[in-house]
Amino acid sequence: MKPKILLPFFIFLLFISCEKQNNTLDLSGEWQFQMDPEDVGINEKWFETNLSESVKLPGSMVENGKGFDITLDTKWTGGVRNPEWYKDPNYAPYHDSLNIRFPYWLQPLKKYNGAAWYKKTINIPENWAEKTVQLNLERVHWESKVWINSQEIGMQNSLATPHRFNISSFLKPGENTITICVDNRTKTVDVGHDSHSISDHTQSNWNGIVGDISLQEKGKIYFENVEVFPDVKNKTVEIRATVFNSETEEKPIKIPVYAKLKNSKNSTKAKTFKFTVSPGENIVKMNYPLGENVELWDEYNPNVYQLSLRLKSNGISDFHSVDFGLRDFKVDGSRFAINGRPVFLRGTLECAIFPLTGYPPTKNAGWVKVFSAVKAHGLNHVRFHSWCPPDAAFRVADSMGVYLQIECSSWANSTTRLGSGEPIDKYIWDESKRIVQEYGNHPSFVMMAYGNEPGGPKYSEFLTKFVSQWKETDPRRVYTGGAGWPILSVNDYHDIPQPRIQGWGEELRSIINAESPKTDFDWRNKTPGDGIPVVSHRNRAMVCFTQISKLKIYRSFKGQKL
Repeated sequence: MKPKILLPFFIFLLFISCEKQNNTLDLSGEWQFQMDPEDVGINEKWFETNLSESVKLPGSMVENGKGFDITLDTKWTGGVRNPEWYKDPNYAPYHDSLNIRFPYWLQPLKKYNGAAWYKKTINIPENWAEKTVQLNLERVHWESKVWINSQEIGMQNSLATPHRFNISSFLKPGENTITICVDNRTKTVDVGHDSHSISDHTQSNWNGIVGDISLQEKGKIYFENVEVFPDVKNKTVEIRATVFNSETEEKPIKIPVYAKLKNSKNSTKAKTFKFTVSPGENIVKMNYPLGENVELWDEYNPNVYQLSLRLKSNGISDFHSVDFGLRDFKVDGSRFAINGRPVFLRGTLECAIFPLTGYPPTKNAGWVKVFSAVKAHGLNHVRFHSWCPPDAAFRVADSMGVYLQIECSSWANSTTRLGSGEPIDKYIWDESKRIVQEYGNHPSFVMMAYGNEPGGPKYSEFLTKFVSQWKETDPRRVYTGGAGWPILSVNDYHDIPQPRIQGWGEELRSIINAESPKTDFDWRNKTPGDGIPVVSHRNRAMVCFTQISKLKIYRSFKGQKL
């Protein structure tokens, strides 16, 4: 039987595609630029003046050749394990300013910690007047402050999700200026200097803006967010849409909903929902049937659906689309199950090591390369150690059937304490909410932890509340307190180091070195014995770089370009 094709659905998608092109202004390209190492830019009102240099965005300062040369006094983000490098005369040949070679991570050609300013002049179309306009900055490292026409808009500091600013009331038709100050220091909140979200050990503590940089025009009533909660048993999804009404009175709206299996001509039957929305933020819920022939999602059958919603209200319109999969990933006794079938995780770590750029890719191609290597080695699972990737990683993992553990940008140890009332506590809650709101619909997002190896006298209490609240709030995935520790009774699963073949400091005494190879290891004395599933994630591994850096932004210890 030929698949049923719904012509109105494809007309609907074509209309959306054309409208997207008309309501988005791409801001990539040349920007004015200036470093602010003395932190004088705000007091001297740099947002009112031209900046002295220029860079290309999206990109980092290092890619644009900006920053300071590496010296013995360079301030690094991350713990230096062997301070003898500074003292031992054997390292003296590598201390010379013209030949300095820092041995503990990939050494960038330039380094900068502090505020850096970016400015661009743009033209706003006449028909955008009286509309809602949003500034989208897909991945900023790290804190961003924005001025429009010299008026301050606000600050955001997510390491994991896009920075978005409603700039509607500050724009005028014609010429406008956008000024952004990006600061990559840990001055506002310390997530832990070894966190792979910021550390020079891995992706580097870079300064810049990458991914999508754009303005998007919306109507006076628009979608702020859409969450999709699958129900495998009943073959339906519950849609929770956040609709913002910037009018001063209640408005009736209609929301037609369609779902389509991606890379297929099959689509589900459209259904229209009606609501009345008050001024401000509204949460509207819709129960949408997917039909008897809907396909489930798992590693072997990565069936991804695109849900499209259109909002209509007396000449006002908006649209929103999200990817989702019909799947149920949960704990089944002492193991995991997906859609009622046992699943065994075979995983690896992703520690944000991208030597060609110093930051993670925001396009699909980069993640196809990463997850193709994962699948080629017979693996089905990736842990993102103390960081969260951009949306492209989720999109590709969805399409390739990879199970992801996401962490909230932190390794709260050594330089900060979790659960002690420090800024990191609020940051973890806020970052986790941002991550779930931005990426929570992706079927590949099946596990979440606060981050890695927490420190502080009250971290167990903090993480008990963290896990308990997320289990109650969003059942689409399973949760644990932290990777490494602690073992909490509320954990859906424990993420601990004990059951592994090479323990920290075991050297030749480890299982893999002291015993003959075998496949019947008995881990019972290495697990808590409480019946909760155990996943052992560790990052004690050699990392091999085989690519040649075309951007030439890093040096190796021996001075050879990677």
